[in-house]
Amino acid sequence: MLINWYPGHMNKARKKIKEVMPAVDVVIEVLDARLPYSSSNPMIESLRGSKPYLKVLSKSDLADPAITKQWQAYFREQRDTDALAITTENRSTAKTIPARIQKMLPNRGQSFIKPIRALIMGIPNVGKSTLINTLVGKKIASVGNEPAVTKAQQKIHISDTFYLIDSPGMTWPGATNHMINYRLAASGAIRDTALEYDDVGLFAVDYLLQRYPELITKRYQLKALPQSAHEVLELLGKKQGYMQNGRPDLKRTGEMLIRELRAGKLGRLSFEEPLLSYRFRD
Repeated sequence: MLINWYPGHMNKARKKIKEVMPAVDVVIEVLDARLPYSSSNPMIESLRGSKPYLKVLSKSDLADPAITKQWQAYFREQRDTDALAITTENRSTAKTIPARIQKMLPNRGQSFIKPIRALIMGIPNVGKSTLINTLVGKKIASVGNEPAVTKAQQKIHISDTFYLIDSPGMTWPGATNHMINYRLAASGAIRDTALEYDDVGLFAVDYLLQRYPELITKRYQLKALPQSAHEVLELLGKKQGYMQNGRPDLKRTGEMLIRELRAGKLGRLSFEEPLLSYRFRD
């Protein structure tokens, strides 16, 4: 069961973004490459108006590379939108963002008189702060494994011709599709205090059984997989020694699985594909 996890400061962030949008030239949204649909904020589309849009697929080193390419192609077909996949380790691609945006805005950024003003957005724990630090060339934004590290909007100078307006992580409220919430929980976008590990673990195992069964067998050295997610989680609990009162402790097992999934220890995987996922908006 997922608990209410939408903090009040995120609602305030939406109002602030609406206020600042007229003064920006381009919107950068940082997405989790493993779940670009679920980690996107549908409010941005209505708030941005005619502003160009750059979707940055963060953590692409954790995602299925073939599916990430499909997402980039999908986003580039949309109005005034470009897409770029980046990784945490290789920062050279991320550093091309100002030049990439310059091509999207040929009439701005030519001098300090008309610098490009980019609003950077992203749900909690998606890699936005890491990207900001990469662009600046030093650590100025707090980075953490817990969601909602950034709490206030701030202006960040990148160069005389380019600066960022950073907004707090803003997770969209009221998702009626439970699968979206489960994907966010599995990725770490929702605080661990707001989820039940056995519940999210069962969701993750069920998905892996359907799409990436070989990742489970390889990581946990299993010769065969049971058919149900519950049986798989029980098997992993026994194998890892997570027992309680003579039975597998599904909560501890689920926590272990989710933490390993987030760290990429199971391998590269994606929770969503374009077109298919976009049919599930509420």
